[in-house]
Amino acid sequence: MRFMILLKADKHSEAGEMPDEKLLTDMGNFNDELIKAGVMVSGEGLHPSSRGARVHFGKDGKLRVVDGPFAETKELLAGFWIWQVKSKEEAIDWVKRVPMPMLGGEAEIEIRQIFDMEDFGEAMTPELREQEERQRAALAG
Repeated sequence: MRFMILLKADKHSEAGEMPDEKLLTDMGNFNDELIKAGVMVSGEGLHPSSRGARVHFGKDGKLRVVDGPFAETKELLAGFWIWQVKSKEEAIDWVKRVPMPMLGGEAEIEIRQIFDMEDFGEAMTPELREQEERQRAALAG
């Protein structure tokens, strides 16, 4: 099972405050543990929303682009991992070991399972499955 581990933003990450050497070291060591355990697929930190944009798709087919920053900090992300684990419980156990990721002393991390082809049932035709597999192979290398 694959899960996306979402590190929620806070006022410090949205202000562009960078982690100190200790936190970078702790996170690097934690990522080493994830990799050695065969759990980590990928992971990245994100710039503040002030450097981003949102694209709204209207019912009328019109697109509207809105530049950041975005107001609701609690709804924003500061980073993510993709993990391959056996269960949601295993993902939770790993999250409990994450070094305190935010500068303000509080943090929230959301765990969301990623769809696999089998989750789509009959809608995932053999042709769509072949396309998906071809795309994954192209991304891998």
